[in-house]
Amino acid sequence: MAPTEAEQHPRKALALALAAHDASGRVTPIRISRRETGEDDVAIQVLYCGICHSDLHTVKNEWRTAMYPVVPGHEIAGLVTDVGKNVHKFNVGDRVGVGCMANTCQSCESCEAGLENYCSKIVFTYNSRDRDGTVTCGGYSDMVVVNQHFVIRFPDGMPLDKGAPLLCAGITVYTPMKYHGLNEPGKRIGVIGLGGLGHVAVKFAKAFGMRVTVISTSPEKREEAMEKLGADAFVVSSDAGQMKAAKGTMHGIINTASASMSMYPYLALLKPQGKMILLGLPEKPLQISAFSLVAGGKTLAGSCMGSIRDTQEMMDFAAKHELTTDIEVVGAEDVNDALERLAKGDVRYRFVIDVGNTLVAA
Repeated sequence: MAPTEAEQHPRKALALALAAHDASGRVTPIRISRRETGEDDVAIQVLYCGICHSDLHTVKNEWRTAMYPVVPGHEIAGLVTDVGKNVHKFNVGDRVGVGCMANTCQSCESCEAGLENYCSKIVFTYNSRDRDGTVTCGGYSDMVVVNQHFVIRFPDGMPLDKGAPLLCAGITVYTPMKYHGLNEPGKRIGVIGLGGLGHVAVKFAKAFGMRVTVISTSPEKREEAMEKLGADAFVVSSDAGQMKAAKGTMHGIINTASASMSMYPYLALLKPQGKMILLGLPEKPLQISAFSLVAGGKTLAGSCMGSIRDTQEMMDFAAKHELTTDIEVVGAEDVNDALERLAKGDVRYRFVIDVGNTLVAA
């Protein structure tokens, strides 16, 4: 259902944005409202915003949650333009970012444990109802206003364009590596899928000092995985011989695939007590044999985004290791083409919108 007048912020015609108005998923320029900078808020001029596959799902209403008009974007990078009186951590001119969360209750067990990403009242950066009843609009816009707790500082040396996708793709792979012990030097880790998430998972795993095997359905990605990204091995999942040779060799697997698949051949790649962490969201239920878990004491788990604390930690770690995402920068006028290409998997590996230079009023 479209947001009503009461669900919009009182300050009108403040921001220019790109919004989808129906399940065609096409975005067009629109004027939106943003709230005044509150006491605990940070106002940000958006310079770059990554295009996540979640944006595509949402604008096409594939998850049946779209509240049109939808302004997507949760990989936001820009400059602070204003701060509320209670904000002391950020100053005008600081380089900052905003990821998937714009608010939470900040008082539940998850929030108090520093795990806001599991708050039952989480407010997503776009297409979500904020605590004041308004509908959030994301980073396909020239500015955003966000509670200071959910603002991430960009480390010195981290480029805003190549760093923006880390706020979603980066933290999504960093978190399970950290919490499942898949960040220890010398351990062997598999990465299923070499896309927006997968290529970042390879980079983080190598930065942790791990031995990395990319598992893909596309043989043509072998050279890119090993020569460009530094993977130590490459397995074509449709090749029974290669899968057999890799059986029982991995301490963990980061599964970024969104396609429905049988888990059995992939769980067989794990060592005893190995862990497979699911990041993708297949539309159909997983095919899994209990025996494939029980016999080897293996773990099948899921992971969703990451906390604000972990996101800042991840950004600092990435800067220290000069780790960024591989991107293709597009102008605001090319976003619809980029969304169509993303649907076909035609990107290496993340689109980023040059909002600051190209999203201008007609």
